[in-house]
Amino acid sequence: MAVQEEEGCLSQGFALIGVITVAYLAITQGWRILCGFRAHFLSHWWKPNLSQYGTWAVVTGATDGIGKSYAEELARRGFDIVLISRNVEKLQRVAEGIEQKSGRKTKIIQADFTGDVGIYTPIEEGLKGLDIGILVNNVGMTYSDNAARFLDVPNVKKRVIEVINCNVMSVLHMTNIVLPDMLKKKKGLIINIASEAGTLPYPMIAVYSSTKVFVDYFSRCLQTEYSSQGIRVQSVLPLLVSTNMTFGIKSNIFVKSSDSFAYDALNTVGVTTRTHGCLSHDLQHFFVHLFITDFILSSSATNFFILRATKALEKMGTMKKD
Repeated sequence: MAVQEEEGCLSQGFALIGVITVAYLAITQGWRILCGFRAHFLSHWWKPNLSQYGTWAVVTGATDGIGKSYAEELARRGFDIVLISRNVEKLQRVAEGIEQKSGRKTKIIQADFTGDVGIYTPIEEGLKGLDIGILVNNVGMTYSDNAARFLDVPNVKKRVIEVINCNVMSVLHMTNIVLPDMLKKKKGLIINIASEAGTLPYPMIAVYSSTKVFVDYFSRCLQTEYSSQGIRVQSVLPLLVSTNMTFGIKSNIFVKSSDSFAYDALNTVGVTTRTHGCLSHDLQHFFVHLFITDFILSSSATNFFILRATKALEKMGTMKKD
């Protein structure tokens, strides 16, 4: 009799645990769906009032891809734009295009973010006196044209320093330049472009993946530290976007064009401080994390797959250019 009672108690206990687990999953996933609906559907009808932050938007890595698209979209939404990148000719071309299409003012600053801390002195001088409302820390780079094991990266010692300077130090130094004035007026928006590659360990792009973890965590910490003082910090974690970094792969239901991505991502400002930018990427992130684990990513088969997938992307990009 005692044994039966004990078994009955155990059965009830396990049943209770099951109910609690199902309820927890239902609540968390329901909340996630609700947040996604708010971020990707309602935001298209009630766009954020970005003009509240200031007159100028600063965009790093602004001559190509996501950075260029952010700059153009912010200009369409009424901002004057500071474009910062290393190629003067591209800077001038993008600036002229923005002025012609939107009628907004532009300013260009040439800087190679793979360099040392000395590059930030002229940047700081160039930004003085501007009412900067938005900073988009977009500039970033991989350390190899193809996925590769760490020691197989050409000139790895030099390349790693360049990647860290570009992907990590740029975020810190640019934030250090603009944040004090934002705090004085108690308003400002900092958008940091991280990556889906920073949400799980991605072998074959190890350093890039690691730097994007930093960008995401730094953004989330900064949001907590300064949100009470009128500063909003958003971490954006895109998946595949059709840019030079993805070999110009053609946009489709899974791969967003940079213009479409920037439009969707900016609509999430004020709705969420951490976003994958668009509905397609949010759904892909959900399924990636549902089926892919650290164990799978650490397998040799995965390494092989990543190498093959990268080569396929490169080939698709080359075919498109041809």
